[in-house]
Amino acid sequence: MLLGFKTELNPNNRQKTLLAKHAGVARHAYNWGLWLTKNILDHNSNNPDSKLKFPTAIDLHKLLVAMVKPNNYWYYEVSKTAPQYALRYLSNAWKRCFNKISGRPKFKKKGKDDSFTLDGSISVGFNRIKLPRIGWVKTFEILPDNVTPKSVTITKASDRWFVSFKIDSASINTEKSVDVVGVDLGVKSLATLSTGEVFVGAKSYKKLESKLSRLQYLNRHKTKFSNNWKKAQLKIAQLHNRIANIRKDTLHKLTTYLAKNHSQIVIEDLNVSGMMSNHKLAKAVADMGFYEFRRQLEYKCELYGSQLTVVDRWFPSSKTCSNCGIVKESLFLSERVFNCEHCSFSCDRDLNAALNLAMAVSSTVTACGLDNADVARLKQE
Repeated sequence: MLLGFKTELNPNNRQKTLLAKHAGVARHAYNWGLWLTKNILDHNSNNPDSKLKFPTAIDLHKLLVAMVKPNNYWYYEVSKTAPQYALRYLSNAWKRCFNKISGRPKFKKKGKDDSFTLDGSISVGFNRIKLPRIGWVKTFEILPDNVTPKSVTITKASDRWFVSFKIDSASINTEKSVDVVGVDLGVKSLATLSTGEVFVGAKSYKKLESKLSRLQYLNRHKTKFSNNWKKAQLKIAQLHNRIANIRKDTLHKLTTYLAKNHSQIVIEDLNVSGMMSNHKLAKAVADMGFYEFRRQLEYKCELYGSQLTVVDRWFPSSKTCSNCGIVKESLFLSERVFNCEHCSFSCDRDLNAALNLAMAVSSTVTACGLDNADVARLKQE
């Protein structure tokens, strides 16, 4: 299977300038193509009798070479593949829009999500990588052996440059200690397993929110685009990047642990967009990263030979008693302990939901592969 590999580059000043030029050309080509395609769509909507053909990525590149490149000499200072891939990404964005998967593509701004893609003569060394028109660029860590990527994507985040490419990796079938495990995601704790383990979320945004607010407060009266404003913006971007990295690190550790040590993992299909619409929960939900958790778990289960089962979002995991199976009519979010009036069973709300998820796949398998004594002990705790 193909896995993405991403690492930070350590370019010198000349290489930083070349990287910035490549990102600028890719952004210019993307915005020019978006301007042209929007005009074509407006013309077709206003003139139904004389519609113009919507251009493909190849058509856009031919027009770019004929109309834009001769008038902008700085296009010749970078690799020709940077604007080519930018127009491909624009074409894919329009396809997603026409298929009603996402909204209309937007114009890119300088300094925000700067990136570009290159292909051609790319070589990977011990701790350096050779890029077209840029040369050998050092990295801060050792790169994989015997890898010759067809293309690489360069991104910039808070004044740091990163390179990413795909590597072919065989599946790693690790020895699993647990057969079936139910995972209940929550805001108070990131994940509660049916084995009784509880993983607390990093809550990096909550911990660093006051520091971020302070930096934004101090930047409110600075003159836009002045040197002091740019320095303050860089500090804010670095703090945002730190918050995101702490969250990703926590999710990577949890998903790797689950995929390596459990044969079958059962999670719930959460309505994350619906949870985000609740203004009281939105900040806490975003701080946990539920979507990123599921994305990582999907490819890691394939990598480590585990099976991921996603239960329907309408499955009443929290309202169902894991001891007798009776479903409650209502259960308030403030009730953190599940109490069953039918069998007098009582346990933690999240643990009860995780046990129900584990038993949802097969009633013949005890939760998490534990014996009946362990399951009874967990229910009593």
